[in-house]
Amino acid sequence: MCDSARLSRRSVLALAVAAPVAAPVAAPPAAAAPARASGPVLGGDRLGADAVQAGSTTGLPARLTARSWLVADQDSGEVLAAYRAHRRLPPASTLKMLFADTVLDRFPPGTRHTVTAADLAGIPAGSSLVGIRAGTTYTVGRLWQGVFLRSGNDAVHVLAHMNGGVARTVADMRAKARELQALDTHVVSPDGFDHPGQLSSAYDLTLFARYGLRDPGFRAYCRTRTADFPAGGGKTFQIQNTDRLLGGAWGLRAYPGLIGVKNGYTTHAGNTFTGAATRAGRTLLVTVMHPADRVDAVYEEAAALLDWGFAQSASARAVGTLVEPVSAGRGPEPSPGRGSAAAGTVARGPSAGRLVEGAGTAVALLAGGAWALRRRGARRPAKGRHRE
Repeated sequence: MCDSARLSRRSVLALAVAAPVAAPVAAPPAAAAPARASGPVLGGDRLGADAVQAGSTTGLPARLTARSWLVADQDSGEVLAAYRAHRRLPPASTLKMLFADTVLDRFPPGTRHTVTAADLAGIPAGSSLVGIRAGTTYTVGRLWQGVFLRSGNDAVHVLAHMNGGVARTVADMRAKARELQALDTHVVSPDGFDHPGQLSSAYDLTLFARYGLRDPGFRAYCRTRTADFPAGGGKTFQIQNTDRLLGGAWGLRAYPGLIGVKNGYTTHAGNTFTGAATRAGRTLLVTVMHPADRVDAVYEEAAALLDWGFAQSASARAVGTLVEPVSAGRGPEPSPGRGSAAAGTVARGPSAGRLVEGAGTAVALLAGGAWALRRRGARRPAKGRHRE
């Protein structure tokens, strides 16, 4: 999935030599997402409200066109402000964060894989591609650069086939979403492409980013601005991160302290973005879904929300909480800077924190999973051809 319709000359050449794209054959049936009954809202009842929720509205951006958004503190998990946080909407490429949360640690970055035509079968027509070619050997680390920087669906499908296939990977991602208590999310394909029933929410996407950023490898990939990508025959071409707030592009300035995470675009979803930035030792997360059709709006609104969040005191009253994974407490959280994208698998464990905050909210942790009922958000009607 590609954030921008404009590509560098090298990227265009890379796409031209990409393997032929087959009609979708490997994804599981695209079923409608399961409905959710009304009831207690995960993370706090205020997160289920239709109106803007904020501990303080002072300085809050006056014009926000997004259909859903959320700002939270990475370390504490406190939600500082939100608008329809649990509204279920098409996620576009931001769903690749869950793909990385699920698969990233399964193969050391130095593992080499020679791509076959079968690895590239079933990529949806219209997908963005990083330029992977059958018969060429890639390291897993390069494939992940293709996922994070260029949002390449070809890289996603190669890694999914290494993981046992698309259907197996979808099942794994659904299980991971349950573990993370991302109960608004329904996965149909690992790449985030528009399929009927493929949905997530600003709340869930922020959970995916928070969990992923605890892995030094995930952090390293999502903050990489450029990389040399294999073109076959010992040659390479440069790929650039399509996150406009990371490097600054097309008239937008790079956001100070930004460390990723993932942007996306499809005709159905419009623009989606989940980002993280650090300032004065504090890291904030922001997710913006489906703003005005202008491509820059998703970045402008994300930057404005981050500015507002950083202007708030660390003791500002929260309106909800990002819940911890069901597996919370199973292992220590890695120290900052420990491990790297080239160091193989990294032990990953959530920090201690409150599971649920909010008046009248009760969540029962059940053996084998966590179950919480949420309000169901409206789904945007389909329009036009899928772009990404």
